[in-house]
Amino acid sequence: MATNQSRKYGVTPPVSQNFPTEAELAANDALIAELKRQNNFEGLEETERRKSTLQLIQKITVEFVKHVSKTKNLPQSVVDKAGGKIFTFGSYRLGVYGPGSDIDTLVVVPQHVTREDFFEHVPTLLERMAPPGAIKELTPVPDAYVPIIKLELSGISVDLIFARLALQSVPITLTLKDTSILRGLEERDLRSLNGTRVTDEILELVPQQKTFRTALRGIKLWAQRRAIYSNVIGFPGGVAWAMLVARICQLYPQATGSVVIEKFFLMIGKWPWPQPVLLKSIEDGPLQVRVWNPKIYNGDRFHLMPIITPAYPSMCATHNISMSTKTILIRELERGRAITDKIFSGQLQWKDLFSKHTFFTDDYKYYLSIIASSRTKDAQKVWSGLVESKVRLLVSNLETQEAIAVARPFNKGFERVHHCKNEDEIYAVLNGDLRFQATNVKTETTDVAKDPVHAAAAQGNSDEMAMPNGHTEATTNEDGEQTIYNTTYYIGLELAQDATKKLDISYQTKEFKEICTGWQSYNRDLNSLSIVHTRNYDLPDDVFPLGEVKPTRPKKKVSKKRDLDAMEETPQPSNGVKRRRSDEKEPTA
Repeated sequence: MATNQSRKYGVTPPVSQNFPTEAELAANDALIAELKRQNNFEGLEETERRKSTLQLIQKITVEFVKHVSKTKNLPQSVVDKAGGKIFTFGSYRLGVYGPGSDIDTLVVVPQHVTREDFFEHVPTLLERMAPPGAIKELTPVPDAYVPIIKLELSGISVDLIFARLALQSVPITLTLKDTSILRGLEERDLRSLNGTRVTDEILELVPQQKTFRTALRGIKLWAQRRAIYSNVIGFPGGVAWAMLVARICQLYPQATGSVVIEKFFLMIGKWPWPQPVLLKSIEDGPLQVRVWNPKIYNGDRFHLMPIITPAYPSMCATHNISMSTKTILIRELERGRAITDKIFSGQLQWKDLFSKHTFFTDDYKYYLSIIASSRTKDAQKVWSGLVESKVRLLVSNLETQEAIAVARPFNKGFERVHHCKNEDEIYAVLNGDLRFQATNVKTETTDVAKDPVHAAAAQGNSDEMAMPNGHTEATTNEDGEQTIYNTTYYIGLELAQDATKKLDISYQTKEFKEICTGWQSYNRDLNSLSIVHTRNYDLPDDVFPLGEVKPTRPKKKVSKKRDLDAMEETPQPSNGVKRRRSDEKEPTA
C-alpha cells in the first residue's frame, strides 16, 4: 500500500494518511469477492482477446495511414515515417472494464489524413485484415457529435473515433499530454482527443491506481444498479463518477478500496455544492477555447453539481444535472452512507449496497411515458436518440410546476416492436397502446441494444444527422401486418405535500413536443411523439424483470381523494389499462 509521500495530490491536503487496519483490509477482501460474484471482472481469455484486438487495430491504423499517404502521392520517405497510433480511453483505459464492455479507441493520424479518409478506407481495411468471420458488426456514423465506427471484432465490441494532429508524422512513441499538440486542430479533433487526455490525467492524479480501480468498480456498479448512471438523461456519466472516486483517493491516499467507498458516501454526500470537484487546479492553455469558469461565463454559474475535467481545456462533466436528479443523487448518497456504515459495523454486506433500484416497483404512483415512434427501423434509431437527448429539458420544465416536488427520469429507454393490421391500430400504438406488441420480439433497453446511430443522436448532434426519409409507410411482415417501432422513456413524478388538487402540466408537455418536432429532420408522416400519464399499476409488464412485483390497483376508498387531472382522465385501452394522452382534453390548473 506504499505511495509516493513527496507528491501532493489534489487541490487540498489529504484528510487522512493512516494505513489500513486489519478490519479495513478484511472489508476490502469482502468487497472484491462480492464484485467477483456480481460478474464485475472478465476472464483471462477475454482480456487476451482484447489485447489481440487492439494489436490488430494498431496494425490496421499504420496500414491505413500508409495507404492514404500513397494515394496522395507523397514521397516514400514521408510514407515510411507517417506512422499512426491508437489510444484507449473510458473504462478500458481506466482498468474497470468487465465482460462485454466496449473498448473506446482513438485513432490518431498525421495532418494529411482526413476524417473522410477514415470513413472511406478504415472499414475496408478492417474487413480485409481481420481474420475471416471475425467482424460481426461494422457501423460507421460519420455525422455523430464525435464521429465513430462501431464494430465487433473477434467478440470484442470496439468504438473507433478519429483525430488528426497538425503534425507530419505520428510515431508510436507519441503521447497526448503536451497541450501544444492541440494547436491548429478542428473542434471535432479536440473533442476526440479529450477522452484519452482526461482518462490519462485521472490515472496520473490518483495515489494508487489499484485502489482507485477497486473503488471505482464498486461505485460504478452501485450507480448502475440504482439507475443514476447516464449523462444524457441528467445523472453523472462514467467519467464524472471516476473523477469523484479519484478525489476521494486523493483525500485518503493510503486507504483501501473499501474505505474509499465508505468515505465517498461520507464526503460526496456532504459536499458543499455548487463548489466544484477538482482533481487539480484549472489550467490555462494555448487555445482560444472556452474553459470552465463561472466568474466569466454566466451559464457555468448554473451548474448544480460541477465536476470539472482535469485535462485542458477543463469543462464541466455534469452540466446536465437538474434539481430533480440532484435531489435523487443526494438521497442515494445518503442511502449509500447508511449502508456502508452498517457494512463496516458488521450488520450488512456489500451485496446490500448493490441492490437494485425500486423506480418502477415502489418509488412513484404517477409516471409520464414519453413514447417516440417511427414507421421504419432506421428512422427510429435517429428519432428516439433525438427525443432521449431532450428528456432532461422536459424534466427541467416539470420542475417549474409547484405541485411537483421531483421529476425523476429513468436512465434508459424501452424499445418495443408492434405489428398492426391497419391505420387505426397504428394510431393506437403511437399513443401508447401495447395490445399489438410483437410477441416474437423481446423488449430491450437502450443500454442493451447499444445502437450506435441512436447513441450518436442521443449525444446531442442530431441536428447534423440526416433522417432516413426513403419511405414513410410502415414495414410490412409476411402476414401483411405493418411494423411500428417505438422507444419509451419514463419519468417518475413525486408530488409536493402541499400540492393543489389539480395538476396541469399541459404547458410543459406541449413545449417539449414543440422542441422535438421542431427538429429540422422531423417528418410527421414518419415520426411520432406522445406523452401518456400512467399510474404505477398500469405500467407495462416488461419493465418488471422476473422476480419483481408489479404494483396493484388500490381498493377504492369512500373518502374524497385528490383530483389529478393530468394523471387520470379519459380512459384509453392499453394492455387492458386506463391511460390518457397529454394532448387530449388538456387539463386546466
